[in-house]
Amino acid sequence: MLKALLLTMLTLALVKSQDTEETITYTQCTDGYEWDPVRQQCKDIDECDIVPDACKGGMKCVNHYGGYLCLPKTAQIIVNNEQPQQETPAAEGTSGATTGGVAASSMAASGVLPGGGFVASAAAVAGPEVQTGRNNFVIRRNPADLQRIPSNPSHRIQCAAGYEQSEHNVCQDIDECAAGTHNCRADQVCINLRGSFACQCPPGYQKRGEQCVDIDECTIPPYCHQRCVNTPGSFYCQCSPGFQLAANNYTCVDINECDASNQCAQQCYNILGSFICQCNQGYELSSDRLNCEDIDECRTSSYLCQYQCVNEPGKFSCMCPQGYQVVRSRTCQDINECETTNECREDEMCWNYHGGFRCYPRNPCQDPYILTSENRCVCPVSSAMCRDLPQSIVYKYMSIRSDRSVPSDIFQIQATTIYANTINTFRIKSGNENGEFYLRQTSPVSAMLVLVKSLSGPREYIVDLEMLTVNSIGTFRTSSVLRLTIIVGPFSF
Repeated sequence: MLKALLLTMLTLALVKSQDTEETITYTQCTDGYEWDPVRQQCKDIDECDIVPDACKGGMKCVNHYGGYLCLPKTAQIIVNNEQPQQETPAAEGTSGATTGGVAASSMAASGVLPGGGFVASAAAVAGPEVQTGRNNFVIRRNPADLQRIPSNPSHRIQCAAGYEQSEHNVCQDIDECAAGTHNCRADQVCINLRGSFACQCPPGYQKRGEQCVDIDECTIPPYCHQRCVNTPGSFYCQCSPGFQLAANNYTCVDINECDASNQCAQQCYNILGSFICQCNQGYELSSDRLNCEDIDECRTSSYLCQYQCVNEPGKFSCMCPQGYQVVRSRTCQDINECETTNECREDEMCWNYHGGFRCYPRNPCQDPYILTSENRCVCPVSSAMCRDLPQSIVYKYMSIRSDRSVPSDIFQIQATTIYANTINTFRIKSGNENGEFYLRQTSPVSAMLVLVKSLSGPREYIVDLEMLTVNSIGTFRTSSVLRLTIIVGPFSF
C-alpha cells in the first residue's frame, strides 16, 4: 500500500473494459458497478452523487471507475500518456519518490475504498506537476498550471492506446464507434468507453457464444397483464376480447361496450370483459343475442283473455264481443243497454240480457185479459170467455248464459194467494217440447224450474208454468200461469 511514501497525489489505473464471451447475466457486477438493463452491461456507480458527504475536510470528490477520489479543491486532473520518465527530484525537504510512485513536496496519505477505488488526500502541493509512471494521471495544484502545457503544436505528446492528442495538446479519447475502427459484429452495438470500446448486443438481445440471440421477455414474468407477444428484440402486450390496453401498455382494463359501441336493440348491461343484452317486457332475445323479437302472448296461453286476445308489439290486449266491455284488462262484462242507450219505444219496456237487450210491450195482456198491475193480466169472471182460461197470467223475464252447467235451478214459482183447504200442483204447460226443463215442487205453494239440458244462445224460450188449485172436496178449481221468457245469451259469460 506504499505506506512509506510521501505523496501529494495517488494515481489510479484505468480500468479497461473487456468483452466477455459468456452470456450476460442481470445481477453479476463487481463492487462499484451496477447492471444497466438498457445497455445490457455493468455501468460505473457515481459515488460522488450517491454517497452523502463522500470527502471530508473541504476536499472535492472526483468519480472514477469502480470508486472515487478525494482531492483538494484547487487540484485538477488531466490525462498524461507519456512513457514513464525518470523520477522527478523531490523538492528541498522531501525524501524523494519510489519507483513507479509519485513525487511530491509535501505529506500525502492514501487509502483503499470499497470496489477497488482509492482515496487520495493531500495537505498541499508545491513545485512542478506531479507525474505518474503507470496510471496516466497528472495532478496539478491549481488551474494556472494548465498554462504550463506546451502550446507549441509541434510539441508532440504520447497518448495511451485508445487516446489521441487534441489540438490543445491534451490526450483525448478516441471514439472507435464513430470512427468505425471497432471490430463489433453486425448484430452487435458498439459502445464507446474511455480509451476503448465495448461490443454489446442490442436491447432485447443477449450474448450467447459469439451471437446475439433474442431475449424472450414473455418468459420473464410479470410483463403483461393478460397476454404477451414476443418480437425480435422486444415484446408487446395484448388483451383478451372485451379488454383494452391502458396507457402504460401493460395493464388491461375492461371495455364498457354499452358506452363504446352499444349493439343491443333495447337494454345493454356491461359485465367484466363482455356485455349482455336484455329486452323490454313483451320481447325476447333473438338468436343473435342482440336484437329483440316480440312475444306473441296470445299463442302462449288460451286463458289470457275471456273472449279474444289481440297481440301487439311488446304487449297484448283483450277484446270483448258486442254488448260486452273489458273489465280488469281481461274479463268481459255485459253492458246494460237499458241503462245507457236503447231503441225501445215509450210503450215498450227494455229488458237487458247477457250480450244484448230486448223490447217488450209494457201491457202484454191480450183480450179478454186486462192489466191489473205491472206484468199481471187477469181474466174477468164476468166474461164468458174466461170460463176455460187461466184466471191470471203473470209475465216474467230472465237471462241465462250460454252453455250453463246442468242440472241447474234457474227459477222459482210460488203462489201469491193461499186458500184454506186447497191443494196446489205445478206443471210445465208449454214451451218444453224438447225437454230442456223440469219443474220440481218444493212445497205445497212453490216449485223450482230446473234446467236439465245445456242451452246455447242466442235464443229465446217462452215457458208457461201453471199452478192448479183445487179444494179438498173438489168443488173448486182454478189455475194461474206464469209466462217465463228465458233469453239465452250468445256466450258463456
